[in-house]
Amino acid sequence: MSALLEMRAITKTFPGVKALDEVNLTVRQGEIHALVGENGAGKSTLMKVLSGVYPAGSYDGEIHYDGALAEFRDISDSEKRGIIIIHQELALVPLLSIAENVFLGNENARNGVIDWQGTFQRTEALLRKVGLREAPTTLVDKLGVGKQQLVEIAKALSKEVRLLILDEPTAALSEADSQALLDLMLELKVQGVTSIIISHKLNEVRRVADTVTVIRDGSTVSTMDARSHPITEAAIVRDMVGRDMAHRYPERQRRAGEVLMEVSDWNVWHPEHVDRQVIRSASLHVRAGEVVGIAGLMGAGRTELAMSLFGRSWGRNVSGTVKIRGQEVDVSKVDRAIAAGLAYVTEDRKSLGLILEETIQRNVTLANLQGVSSGGVLNENAETEVSEKYRRAMNIRTPSVFQKVMNLSGGNQQKVVLSKWLFAGPEVLILDEPTRGIDVGAKFEIYGIINELSAQGKGVLMISSEMPELLGMCDRIYVMNEGALVGELTAAEASQERIMSLIVTE
Repeated sequence: MSALLEMRAITKTFPGVKALDEVNLTVRQGEIHALVGENGAGKSTLMKVLSGVYPAGSYDGEIHYDGALAEFRDISDSEKRGIIIIHQELALVPLLSIAENVFLGNENARNGVIDWQGTFQRTEALLRKVGLREAPTTLVDKLGVGKQQLVEIAKALSKEVRLLILDEPTAALSEADSQALLDLMLELKVQGVTSIIISHKLNEVRRVADTVTVIRDGSTVSTMDARSHPITEAAIVRDMVGRDMAHRYPERQRRAGEVLMEVSDWNVWHPEHVDRQVIRSASLHVRAGEVVGIAGLMGAGRTELAMSLFGRSWGRNVSGTVKIRGQEVDVSKVDRAIAAGLAYVTEDRKSLGLILEETIQRNVTLANLQGVSSGGVLNENAETEVSEKYRRAMNIRTPSVFQKVMNLSGGNQQKVVLSKWLFAGPEVLILDEPTRGIDVGAKFEIYGIINELSAQGKGVLMISSEMPELLGMCDRIYVMNEGALVGELTAAEASQERIMSLIVTE
């Protein structure tokens, strides 16, 4: 099979940092090629070089596309050749219709007048191709993230895509939406579309990829052909992190102490749908030094439970009691929840957990400004000292605490969020999808931090959609379904089968 794309000895340097060091990538016509590596390895940078975000002349090396040397000046230049990139943060306009988004910048017009009838007809045909039944006039903000992802692919098809690049396409999708998207990729492959997928979900990579290229620290480490022999996750992980990871979850001594937090008869109603109860009489407890998991399907109410406990950040008509070390505490507002000893690491770190435009220094101290202030005046030297302490302790990979958080990898951003809450001195940390969107190496580091917190006597309540993660990390697991806690399993009792049986039989 001939090569559609060859990237030869690509080197890209930013001030003080060599992001790519003679990277080579060959993608064959009609294949699905997976590009994997730890956060910060250079995957997205390489794709920005390919798509013209970093134009020819700003990097060393050569790109050969469709048998000829290619020097793309910008994204529109690469799109004219059929190279379309879909970023993890979708580039759709929420208040425009599906049809308007699909043809935005590529309008179906004659003499400056848009042919709306033709636009709607073409959009309907594209939506059928990607499996969407919505009307072309539907506003994008009425769609879920999974369907928005499909609109992005329809938009790519409208530009006669030949090489489709998907950057973490399933990171924010449910299991069902993820499977539908992977099925669509396989269908597009049958139709002759070549794809490059960047993903941390190695089970998905193994399902769809014909070839896997691993990048580590800005260099190509290996390329594996899945057509000639099966590729194991262990082999991919070894090349990604430079070592075997036979034990994905670090060992720790399980020593649960006194009951640290106790939640009783917790009820929450939907903030907009007045007749819908989202959390139903939930009761749970977390002991000192214990990691307690909450398992459940998407929509079971896990995040809603966590956010309502943390200062009633979500929901209305919230009722029930919360006790810390046996004493009832007021968690009716976020500042009161923090004062009571709670911390909440949100599943959406970019929107709700961090101020991306601010520095590491400013983000680390956000939840405890009084800890670096005197008489209401911020002590910047103290702030720098505190943030530097957490940079070293949490192994945040950055040369300076004055680096903007937006420039960090996902794993390092998550460490900044954890640092922020640890500086607040909580008794109980609620971790909502703490390893979502980060690579296996960074996950291992986060797991180590969680174990260290439990060893210090903190209580951890951990929500995760990855059952192996809950089974590998937790002392006990509560199972949630339709807003109710329907079962409780010890680590010895728990298995994926038992958890699923509790969900489907209740």
